Amino acid sequence: MSDRLARLLETRPWLLADGATGTNYFAMGLETGDAPELWNVDHPERVLELHRRFLEAGSDIILTNTFGGSRYRLKLHEAQDRVAELNSAAARLARQAGEESGREVVVAGSMGPTGEILEPIGPLPQADAEAAFAEQAAALAEGGADVLWIETISSVEELEAAVKGAGTTGLPLVVTMSFDTHGRTMMGVTSAQVADLVHGLSPRPAAYGGNCGIGPAELMAALINLGAARKPGDILIAKSNCGVPDYVEGEIVYSGTPTLMADYARLALDAGVRIIGGCCGTTPEHIRAMRDALESHEPAAPPTLDEVVARLGPISEGAEKLTALGYLDLGAEETEGGGRRRRGRRRGAAEGGKTPRF
Repeated sequence: MSDRLARLLETRPWLLADGATGTNYFAMGLETGDAPELWNVDHPERVLELHRRFLEAGSDIILTNTFGGSRYRLKLHEAQDRVAELNSAAARLARQAGEESGREVVVAGSMGPTGEILEPIGPLPQADAEAAFAEQAAALAEGGADVLWIETISSVEELEAAVKGAGTTGLPLVVTMSFDTHGRTMMGVTSAQVADLVHGLSPRPAAYGGNCGIGPAELMAALINLGAARKPGDILIAKSNCGVPDYVEGEIVYSGTPTLMADYARLALDAGVRIIGGCCGTTPEHIRAMRDALESHEPAAPPTLDEVVARLGPISEGAEKLTALGYLDLGAEETEGGGRRRRGRRRGAAEGGKTPRF
């Protein structure tokens, strides 16, 4: 890890990341269909303003305005030749906001998916995807990012390409996948598979988890499974959407209140998550409520799925099935005779879990 991220994690039980970028920019004048990344040079004062608002609300980690900063995403706006310019500018703006805050702030270089389907399912060669991620990562590193934050990934192939490409910079990496299809990513990856995937990546990410999705309840179900499969020392991330979006009087409105997001933050912390934040729809007001909740929270037992549903709302049937079938406690432990044995137990109706409905 970078010294900055490592120092914070060594001295703090949790870190608070920021909230949404694009959905907050809409309230600041971004038009539907426009590329937020162009604001890094066209409206840098607006980018700085949102960073400052999240920092004032209590964020310890701020993500750069570069989610769509790869040449494949920028090509949609005829800006594919501006990868270095736009990404380095974004990192410098986030670095400026962090230094102005007077606090120890981690600048995370946001790297979203290419928007393409990789081989063998799709047409994009993995080597081309790796090159695109490497190009973006180099610009973020040049601008002053502390860590490269690979997010909203759905496929194993793209995860591998992103890590290999970003790994060329030598900066620490974190990865999050989006579990938005009945407990799986769009390409079928379950949360329980992610731990094994991450442990096999090179370079090995410093932290991993889930982001975006369809609300905090669904993400917490995924994190319960992910937490059961993690290894000692693993650092988990939760960065949930602020509820679900709805179209109200010409605007997209997210259902999650500051109170709901504060409760999600508490549950995530009790589930063993150490980096907690918000994704789409999450405003500085939500982040402030989450900060207050985390600072005043009294530790409790890890939440059950029933508790998550009771406090945050319903989850998909697919997520419920995966949790019911998943191991609560994976791994191996030493026996008295010095051997190794599996210590996993299935979560089923006998242990208070849901009975799977097939």
